[in-house]
Amino acid sequence: MTRIGLLSDTHGWLDEKILLHLSRCDEVWHAGDIGTTEVLHTLQNIPGGTSAKTLRAVWGNIDGTEIRKQIPEHLRFRCEGVEVWITHIGGRPGRYDIKVKDEIERNPPNLFICGHSHILLVEMNMHLRCLHINPGAAGRHGFHLMRTILLFEIEGEKIQHLKVVELGKRA
Repeated sequence: MTRIGLLSDTHGWLDEKILLHLSRCDEVWHAGDIGTTEVLHTLQNIPGGTSAKTLRAVWGNIDGTEIRKQIPEHLRFRCEGVEVWITHIGGRPGRYDIKVKDEIERNPPNLFICGHSHILLVEMNMHLRCLHINPGAAGRHGFHLMRTILLFEIEGEKIQHLKVVELGKRA
């Protein structure tokens, strides 16, 4: 079993609540708009547990050259028996972004994760048999009212125990 902490759109800001939740995870996934190399470094070095955490992250539209040199725009990988695709700008089921539309329809993952919209969304795309997740926004910048992250587990081919964590108001 792998415990995942998923966040997006930190826009250069993390608070202790986020780090506390992520310290209990085996892997941390960030769906872009990290904001600063300091945030990236903090996520790479979260204390807690007995072993180093795996950070899987992609860059977003606000991320500069330094972040883009360190992490990709798209990340496809397997976590246990689940094929995962993380990107920042991905759209939503039925309205995928033009950059991903052909690929996701031709070769859908089991789990598609994106950020960008700041809108929390968990939806099964029945046509593609693909779970679509957007964790909302964990940072203070944007139009969202509530800052959120998601926690879940992957065990074999199962994505389970999904939990939305509300971190407080954006302001």
